[in-house]
Amino acid sequence: MQHFLKGALAIGALTLTMGFAQAQDLAPLNSDSEPDRIDWTQLDAKFGALPAPAAGTKIGGVSKTLTNEYWRSLGEGYKNVADKLGLTFVYQAAANEGDQMGQLSIAEDLINQGFVALLVSPQTDANLVPAVEVAKAKGTVVLNVNDAVIPSAEHYVGNVQKGNGVNVAQWFIDNRPNGGKVAVIEGQPGVYAAGQRTAGFTETINAAGKFEVVASVPANWSREEAFNAATTILQQYPDLIGFYANNDGMALGVVEAVKAAGKQDQVAVFGTDGISDAYAAVRAGDLTGTVDSFPVLTGEVAMEVALRLVAGQKLPRVVATPQALITKDNVETYATTDMAALRAALTK
Repeated sequence: MQHFLKGALAIGALTLTMGFAQAQDLAPLNSDSEPDRIDWTQLDAKFGALPAPAAGTKIGGVSKTLTNEYWRSLGEGYKNVADKLGLTFVYQAAANEGDQMGQLSIAEDLINQGFVALLVSPQTDANLVPAVEVAKAKGTVVLNVNDAVIPSAEHYVGNVQKGNGVNVAQWFIDNRPNGGKVAVIEGQPGVYAAGQRTAGFTETINAAGKFEVVASVPANWSREEAFNAATTILQQYPDLIGFYANNDGMALGVVEAVKAAGKQDQVAVFGTDGISDAYAAVRAGDLTGTVDSFPVLTGEVAMEVALRLVAGQKLPRVVATPQALITKDNVETYATTDMAALRAALTK
């Protein structure tokens, strides 16, 4: 609690001296629609090769949690670049995806350790704002990396969150031409990515005219909560034809509920993130698909962007990273752990 209060006081003081000027300079960030953006594949062409970092460069990473494979994979991407360049890199995360104050405390501690850049993936759009503003005041480069979006963020790396839901909705439109009832298992309320993923799905599928979104409920990124929510929805709507879950952990909970109801042949289930368990479930025929946002690659790109910012390059506010809908038809194409091969596959 002390960390939170100290951070809150710091942000209040900073607002008096710098907040108004920053508000004039930067509109609140919407990472999906921000026009000042570049695709990850264009960085070298537009800004040249990655500048060599100075000896002794220290980079910090603050993630949501390490209990979710997605965030461990993102950290692996950071580490790939750090190890290659001989950087000092520290990656820490909250105990779980609901530990907002714990994550704030971690960020505050890292800021005081002299890192030249901080890569942050906040629990919510707001919980790291006090720490981020203190870091900026100290001259530390701060990079917001997937998936919650800090409105005042100067730089962001990640995929188009709305596109996750759009991709899944389009699969239903293409593969279930007669339409039907579908449901959404949302992530954590107040998180930009969860809202955008849900909006992308519902807006797209409603526009098709043959589908009805009969339920859209939060499960807070929890597999257990998703199982319980899906069980209730299946009881209420026995003719349901599909679910879209905002992440893979929740999608796998939905799969368990669908199996328990004996509706595997009737109900399609999609997740988001592309974790290894989701790939395995797609191969097994349990999970219909997942939208892979390639966290290892995203981590590599984010570390490269942070180092470019440290070197003084004036980059666009958003660097967009890739995503792909993974089903049984293409699962082996994207299953590779060879990052060079993956980069090649995504740039064809």
